[in-house]
Amino acid sequence: MTVTPEWCALMARYNAWQNASLVAAADGLGDAARGADRGAFFGSIAGTLNHVLWADLVWMARLEGGDRPPGGIAQSPALFDDWAAFATRRTEMDARIRAWAEAITPEALAGELVWHSGAAGRAVSRPKCLCVAHFFNHQTHHRGQVHAMLTAAGAPPGDTDLFLMPEEPGR
Repeated sequence: MTVTPEWCALMARYNAWQNASLVAAADGLGDAARGADRGAFFGSIAGTLNHVLWADLVWMARLEGGDRPPGGIAQSPALFDDWAAFATRRTEMDARIRAWAEAITPEALAGELVWHSGAAGRAVSRPKCLCVAHFFNHQTHHRGQVHAMLTAAGAPPGDTDLFLMPEEPGR
């Protein structure tokens, strides 16, 4: 598997673009609609978005250091109960992911990542490039669930196709 710094930067930009689209669509719903159980694995729109943010915090702690968020997977849907606080933290996290991805080197993507997995209940060692691919794939997987929930709630987000991602001026 080849994961390059350029791919990481592209995926980080895509991640930020898609998260902004989902948050903007969800902004049009009230707290009750965002929190309604819609039968998804993490229940609601807000719960699933919180889980994605929680997982991003976990993976960034593993990949670049820093503190991991409180709780485990089961508690992740309740990371933020205030929508404005969530939206602010989401934007901050996307900026952190982009800065990390834009600074990553091929050497930093090489080798093994070793961590204690709460989900597996043991130490895990995997190639860093596999972990980075999983990091971005996990986001995309759950954003697809949120996209479906938002659409069903009457608040469809914008385009999701990578080739339709707007160009950034000056980049």
